[in-house]
Formats: sequence, structure tokens, C-alpha cells
Amino acid sequence: MHISELKNKSKDELDQLLVDLKAKILKLNFDLADNKVKDVSQVKKTKKDIARVLTFLKSQNKNSK
Repeated sequence: MHISELKNKSKDELDQLLVDLKAKILKLNFDLADNKVKDVSQVKKTKKDIARVLTFLKSQNKNSK
């Protein structure tokens, strides 16, 4: 996920995306504990996507004030 993809989404869509990503990281952590995850780097990628969304939301809040 790139910043350009985030710019095209509304705040509600970004909030929903954040909820989905947090649910995904939770599922990945459980699957990792059960040794069901084949690609361990998915955890790292998902965490980075969460950070990108949060950073973009903060920057939008600063710009709107």
C-alpha cells in the first residue's frame, strides 16, 4: 500500500482500513503461534501498513486545522 492509494480514500474508508489491518495483524499473530503462517514477513508488512495509515490520518488532521 502506497501513500498515493491512501490519498484517494475518504476518512471513513481509512478508518475502516485501519480496523481491518488491526484485525489482520491479530489473526496473523495467532496463526504465527500455531505455526500456520507460511510468509512470516506478512506481519512486518501489515505493521508498516498500519503505520502508514496512522501517519496519513495524522497529517490530514494537521492540515485540516
